[in-house]
Amino acid sequence: MTLTVPVLSAGLARIAAHMEGAADELNALDGQLGDGDLGVTMVRGGREIVKTLPSLPADVGMALMACAQAFTRASGSSYGTLLATALLSAAKATKGRTEVPWAEVPALLAGALAAMMARGKASLEEKTVLDALNAAIKAVEGQDDPAKMLADATAAVDATLERMRSMPAKVGRARIFADRSVGLDDPGQVAFREILRGLKA
Repeated sequence: MTLTVPVLSAGLARIAAHMEGAADELNALDGQLGDGDLGVTMVRGGREIVKTLPSLPADVGMALMACAQAFTRASGSSYGTLLATALLSAAKATKGRTEVPWAEVPALLAGALAAMMARGKASLEEKTVLDALNAAIKAVEGQDDPAKMLADATAAVDATLERMRSMPAKVGRARIFADRSVGLDDPGQVAFREILRGLKA
């Protein structure tokens, strides 16, 4: 099996549905370190993407671009911008193709990570979603089984949350809280974990 638009659409629909239930937790966590609207961002973005699913083209890259545009329409938040940036990176790499081998997913994620780092002006080890994504990439390198990739990526993100919980936030609004962020999970990392959990749902 390869990554096709029907497979992509099904995955995005599962993520959107999962976010409806995860929103309150994300809002509460974000409220301790930020604006308290991360759950709202994820839900609005997911709903807007779901609206586009029936009209997505068969071209994987064009479909990803349409999803990025949909998320951007729904949310102008910094996290929403980063997610849209990741989708656009993958869109450019897969444009013109109707099938993408699962073995290429690690490289697509790596490209998304580089694009997000450039857009967000952030680095690794600063307790952000970038660390979670980087851990997921390392966990799935060389793999081509989507189920195992998802399981390994989720475990890697869980381990990253555990490892970084005792660190202070160094980037974005959360850095203002510095010591208060010690002992708390980074909201962006948790949101990424929920994306992975949604894929498995």
